[in-house]
Amino acid sequence: MSFLPVSKEDMQSLGWDEADFVYVSGDAYVDHPAFGAAIITRVLENEGFRVAVLPQPDWHSTRDFTRFGKPRLGFLVSSGNIDSMVAHYTVAKKPRSSDSYSPGGKAGLRPDRAVIVYCNRIREAYGDVPVIIGGLEASLRRFAHYDYWDDKIRRSILFDSQADIISYGMGEKSISEIAHRLDMGEKIGEIRDVLGTCYAVNVRETPYTGTECPSFENVVKSKKEYAVSCRIQQDEQDAFRGKTVKQRHGSMMLVQNPPALPLTTEEIDAVYALPYERNWHPMYEKDGGVPGIEEVKFSITHNRGCFGACNFCSLAFHQGRYISVKSKQAIIDEAKKLTALPGFKGYIHDIGGPTANFRRPSCDGQEDRGLCKGKKCLAPTPCPNLVADHSEYLDILRTVRELPGVKKVFIRSGIRYDYLLADKNEDFIRDLVKYHVSGQLKVAPEHCSAAVLDKMGKPHIEAYIEFSKKYFSLSEKAGKEQYLVPYLMSSHPGSTLKEAVELAVFLKKRNIRPEQVQDFYPTPGTVSTCMYYTGLDPYTMKEVYVATSPHEKMLQRSLLQYYDPAKAPLVREALIKAGRRDLIGYSDKCLVRPASENRRANEKGKKKKK
Repeated sequence: MSFLPVSKEDMQSLGWDEADFVYVSGDAYVDHPAFGAAIITRVLENEGFRVAVLPQPDWHSTRDFTRFGKPRLGFLVSSGNIDSMVAHYTVAKKPRSSDSYSPGGKAGLRPDRAVIVYCNRIREAYGDVPVIIGGLEASLRRFAHYDYWDDKIRRSILFDSQADIISYGMGEKSISEIAHRLDMGEKIGEIRDVLGTCYAVNVRETPYTGTECPSFENVVKSKKEYAVSCRIQQDEQDAFRGKTVKQRHGSMMLVQNPPALPLTTEEIDAVYALPYERNWHPMYEKDGGVPGIEEVKFSITHNRGCFGACNFCSLAFHQGRYISVKSKQAIIDEAKKLTALPGFKGYIHDIGGPTANFRRPSCDGQEDRGLCKGKKCLAPTPCPNLVADHSEYLDILRTVRELPGVKKVFIRSGIRYDYLLADKNEDFIRDLVKYHVSGQLKVAPEHCSAAVLDKMGKPHIEAYIEFSKKYFSLSEKAGKEQYLVPYLMSSHPGSTLKEAVELAVFLKKRNIRPEQVQDFYPTPGTVSTCMYYTGLDPYTMKEVYVATSPHEKMLQRSLLQYYDPAKAPLVREALIKAGRRDLIGYSDKCLVRPASENRRANEKGKKKKK
């Protein structure tokens, strides 16, 4: 095994006079299957193509982009594992101080809007060379979309990047087909029928089939039209029943072909069995490596897709809602590989995925009819057709934890506790508590208000309460002191100060003191971002309250950390504005003390420090 070439010298040492493809990434080069760049490059290598990797090029000139010379077939461009704007900026739009996908965690090694910048440099260098864009940034920005950082609607990234094709979603099948057709001499502009891709044509060449959503010009003018557009795009993101979706941009028509079919178990096994180095490239040793690999180096991905489809999450629009899984044997083989890696100490950090405890489609018949339009499999309550079954996942966990060299197998990626509760067999939760928790289990109730949870597409809080009772009861029976760490979100569309106060009261009643709270981050491609921008629920077209001012968002966030003396002034302000002065005082039900009492407490604290 070896890394793919990252320099002209590497390429020449392999006896290549040119590369077939140059893969440009906004991330450092990490050859691990948790990194999309590693999967796509290894898949193409396995198909017989010569692929060079250009990680984090200097975008200020074309010099880095000509490092390998002009590739025979084209450039593949991705911003990396996450959107470059999310990588650079907090929800408050402040620059981040670090980047876990860069060597040494150093910030600033990729540009804002990396896909656009990289593609424009490639065009400067080579003119009409084929350019295919993919990864999360390209995938989620494939239609006209609201951009939080510009606070406006931007065109499809296909136009701003000047690329030829978008390979959206999980791109193994689409990129392989494109590569082989280019290799056979087909022109990039003629490749218009590959599933899982978007292309652009003059409106006179618009295909007759499919459905058309409101144009770029219309969604710029009308928030209602934007909401309509969002719903159409989300509804057709189904590999089994999805239609072609078209969106006009001036004289050009963006055409999205239906999603690629998900990988079969045999196909996904083959992808993850490719010869990954499972480490960062040696050129980063001097920087201390790439922090982003630490969480996944000794972890195993066993599934793809998520039928949970929370409205604030991009997974459903990127990976889809259908669950693809590795075979048990492939997971065991991968676990054995982990035990042989340098630095392995007996602990497999995760056997998970987007949702760890999904091992099958939510119900039978999805391959015939697809998933239901406009409906959730789990929210607000589980669908009557849901099949909740942990038996295969449990069998895998039990087998892996008995392998030689394995001391413990943790589950660190999210579990859906509502799905867990729907399984009447309690063997999984018993094993979860006894064997697979490292003292704390992270779960995501997100809120307690039914009104807000409905806008999130999450189950109501009663499911979390029921799960927490079972979890603590079984932990006690197992003789283990274990905790739940709930993920919580402030300022999601639908949350007023009233709902934020409701959540604060819930947290105090249950003695939950979150150290970190996530303010809602409007990222491209989600239903919640549509609500944030339009103030409309695209599935009901009813108005939704949205907290947009930085100060109100700060008030909502502070309420979730009501116990922090430093947040007391903001908590009092929020309670007064919400008409809840009854929660300011000295009784057990109160969230915060009056201002004068808070000042005295702060003064006493200062004297003690002296």
